[in-house]
Amino acid sequence: MQCPSCQHTDSRVLESRSADGGRSVRRRRECLHCDFRFTTYERVETVPITVVKRTGSREIFNRSKLLHGLVRACEKTGLEPARLESVVDEIELQLQQQRHGREVSSAEIGELVLQQLSEISEVAYVRFASVYRQFQGISDFVATLESLTRRPAHKRPDGALAAVS
Repeated sequence: MQCPSCQHTDSRVLESRSADGGRSVRRRRECLHCDFRFTTYERVETVPITVVKRTGSREIFNRSKLLHGLVRACEKTGLEPARLESVVDEIELQLQQQRHGREVSSAEIGELVLQQLSEISEVAYVRFASVYRQFQGISDFVATLESLTRRPAHKRPDGALAAVS
């Protein structure tokens, strides 16, 4: 590991601990040449996921773009940003585990988001669905609301009732 201070390549590890919920290792290091201390993070390198858009174009999966969409759908619903981060983490993990070809359609990602939102906020579910499924009128909203009311309800961790997918 190269020292950020003197660029010497020999260092020793002073301390290691788990970070990012066990997805990375944080190491405190000390340069053997200048005694400068610095922190490094070690993560498993993942193959990038390519998203195939409706138009047929391809782009690299962008978790911040997904998080932005979730934040917009969840505005004023009381959901905490940490909860939305965990939803994005879960979706990204599912994509990494399921995709052997490393290509996924934007439609598949949208369905994963809707599945997660149906468990945490019906309002956010309808908001996200209206954009993702490109609602054209009130009948699209009514159909979505009817499908939500037909599902059996269960208790959420906060004690409120939520629909089950």
